[in-house]
Amino acid sequence: MSSLLRDRLGTHILVADGAMGTMLQMHEPTDADFEGNLGCNEILNVTRPDVIADVHAKYLAAGADLIETNTFGANLTALTEYDSAHRIAELAGAGARIARQVADEYSSANHPRFVLGSVGPGVRLPSLGQVTFAELREGYETQIAAMIEAGIDAVQIETCQDLLQVKAAVIGARRAMTRLGADVPVFVTITVEMTGTMLLGTEVGAALATLRALKVDAIGLNCATGPEQMREHLRVLSTESDLPLACLPNAGLPELTPEGPRYPLAPEALAAALNAYREEFGLAIVGGCCGTTPEHIKVLADAVRDQAVPARPAPEGSSVASLYQAVSLKQDTAFLNVGERTNANGSLAFRKAMLAQQWQ
Repeated sequence: MSSLLRDRLGTHILVADGAMGTMLQMHEPTDADFEGNLGCNEILNVTRPDVIADVHAKYLAAGADLIETNTFGANLTALTEYDSAHRIAELAGAGARIARQVADEYSSANHPRFVLGSVGPGVRLPSLGQVTFAELREGYETQIAAMIEAGIDAVQIETCQDLLQVKAAVIGARRAMTRLGADVPVFVTITVEMTGTMLLGTEVGAALATLRALKVDAIGLNCATGPEQMREHLRVLSTESDLPLACLPNAGLPELTPEGPRYPLAPEALAAALNAYREEFGLAIVGGCCGTTPEHIKVLADAVRDQAVPARPAPEGSSVASLYQAVSLKQDTAFLNVGERTNANGSLAFRKAMLAQQWQ
């Protein structure tokens, strides 16, 4: 299925699913379901596979082409918080198997469904020295290898906040593929805060320069904000890269209510924004993040069904980047060719023409 996904990427608009955590909260799992590790959603892959399968099924029934595995936190630093780092492969593999089974049940020749192996950022930042690059890379390799063996169609490295973490995840994915003799696409979506940069201050252009060098298959934005706040960042990505572009916003900015946080963006508003961005910025993948539900995805899928992915012009030049900023290698002043034969000392004919003011 990975080759089919690559074929469709950039030619067919693909609809991803919405929030996993939002849906799991609606099921109200018990402390026993979490094996005492309240909040570790990945444990539900082995204790409540029925709940995870139900979430996937609801999104597929709503029209999603892509579903993400319940493995966002099945990585080294996140599971270490629950003293469960030794369970990376177990929980990642279980989550991928559930998604694969449900996706296959809904897939058809006319409407294939694909499984993205969700890879989250974890809870420690390598650029701040909270974890070593090698530790992260090895943990990601373990997680992604387990998901590839369980049948994912692509790796979705998402909610990225630290470019060094992104590199560790991408390299871990490539090492897993090499070890298994596999080849699956790698998608990366970064998270841009309300400040206009990633968490550590990285500008979108710097992230793009890094991702382009890593040769990922698709890039984009997810989480932190609603679609309105993503517009300018999508413009940068769309004009400076020709990679397939993804946008998976939250259902707006959360509002605090007496009952807890509430995401205010209605399904129709999300669909309208993403369909407009599809046309303006050439989006290839649309979906939702925090606060989005199967109803959001249903309205979105209906809005973009049969819509083409607009072509984007190839970007001019390339750039290099630090952790924070990118510098374009494009020269403002193009190459200037100085002709040696236009030399009054070296060419008698030119000197005579110049003295006679014969400029032609």
